Amino acid sequence: MHITEETSERHVLSITVTNEAGILAKIAGLFTARGYNIESLTVADISDDHQVSRITIVTNGPPRVIDQIIAQLDRLVPVHKVADLTENGPFVERELALVKVAGTGEARIEALRIADIFRAKVVDTTTESFIFELTGPTDKINTFVSLMRELGLVEVGRTGIVGMVRGKD
Repeated sequence: MHITEETSERHVLSITVTNEAGILAKIAGLFTARGYNIESLTVADISDDHQVSRITIVTNGPPRVIDQIIAQLDRLVPVHKVADLTENGPFVERELALVKVAGTGEARIEALRIADIFRAKVVDTTTESFIFELTGPTDKINTFVSLMRELGLVEVGRTGIVGMVRGKD
């Protein structure tokens, strides 16, 4: 008998829900019950009347398990729609980061030069530090943070992934 190990794949899930107490805990519980980590989680109100929110979750798991999670999410009463952006064709994903870097002299100049290359915006400055704002794919944010680590990285704040399917629908 040959047992094959399922390949874990990255999935970006977009879940539209009614704003209701406890819904985020129920959704997170579906992942933890199966032992799968949520790598990124964002939640935002998306309606004028504040009744509907979009939850974006990035996770890794075998397709079979992700399909089971999606099916169970679809059965939750306050859930309007679940979309696996990874499976639905081309999509755009972005993350926002605030990155504080301390330094003087050449390190300060190099931090500004790298920030310019990455199109990071200076949103706060003192004579000894900067706070940069950077948006883009996760890999871009990771690379920028890694480079700033060598130049005096102090602190990083990240929003997590937000994604949307491309096209008119």
